[in-house]
Amino acid sequence: MDISLVSLKDEFLKYLTAERNLSEHTVRNYLSDLEQFIKFTGGGSISAIGHLEIRGYLGHLHRLGIKRSSIARKLAVLRTFFRYLHREGYIEKNPAKIVATPKQEKVLPPYLSVDDAFRLVETPRGDNLSSIRDKAILELFYSSGIRVGELVSLDEEDVNFSDGLIKVRGKGRKERIVPIGTKAIETLKEYMERKNGTKPQESSFIKGGLRGIISNPLFLNRSGRRLTARSVRRIVIKYSRESLKQPVSPHALRHSFATHLLDAGADLRAIQELLGHSSLSTTQKYTHLGMDKLMEVYDKSHPRGRKFADKS
Repeated sequence: MDISLVSLKDEFLKYLTAERNLSEHTVRNYLSDLEQFIKFTGGGSISAIGHLEIRGYLGHLHRLGIKRSSIARKLAVLRTFFRYLHREGYIEKNPAKIVATPKQEKVLPPYLSVDDAFRLVETPRGDNLSSIRDKAILELFYSSGIRVGELVSLDEEDVNFSDGLIKVRGKGRKERIVPIGTKAIETLKEYMERKNGTKPQESSFIKGGLRGIISNPLFLNRSGRRLTARSVRRIVIKYSRESLKQPVSPHALRHSFATHLLDAGADLRAIQELLGHSSLSTTQKYTHLGMDKLMEVYDKSHPRGRKFADKS
């Protein structure tokens, strides 16, 4: 079928938003990766694209010095794209299906020590609205482990103060309920009271309350609009440079949340639920971070551990 890749991009966009129900941020990344591939191939006919062309594209990315993890992500996008074309009858088979994913480097996610995490979240000390907002953001990140996209999409109605819970819309717009700590609750209450001039209303979303048509964004910028993910990243980096003398991303706080829970003995399945991971294998990378702690427990507890061996 002599149809150009460019002409099918809009159809793929509709599929991602309507059927896959992906977030705007994810869709934008998908299209960016796809456009990069289209540019490499010249945007020709889909009948001219086979597994050799895709391998050539991956080799091109490798020569450019692109990380293997990024190349793997771009390949995953192509697999989704060609799988969609195959399903719709544009191609007879998915050429990306037989292309092997590049072997990944074993890179442990960055995370903070407990002391550094405390130092970071306690950095904003001003009495103005922006400082209180920033402290609430940092406390919420470390207290819940939510993603930056999930944080900026929170509305005031998503906070249940009495039970210490928030309703989070994660990847694929799946909702989950996440507990938050006392410090985060206190700071959020202070922020909302200063922002609105009144004590925050109690949310009853746990009891089946429906999300209203008019949303009240939780975190606002100085113009009174919903805070963007980019602005939140700048906020986190600003305070991490101030307190830790190095930039720290919101994702590092998410990793710190998971790692500290694991080190304290939390069940991996429970951490999976809290983080909103669809697969346990995604969560299992934290076992590498907690390996020293696990070895310490093993040595102290197992009959053949080093604690017992030292006695002989």
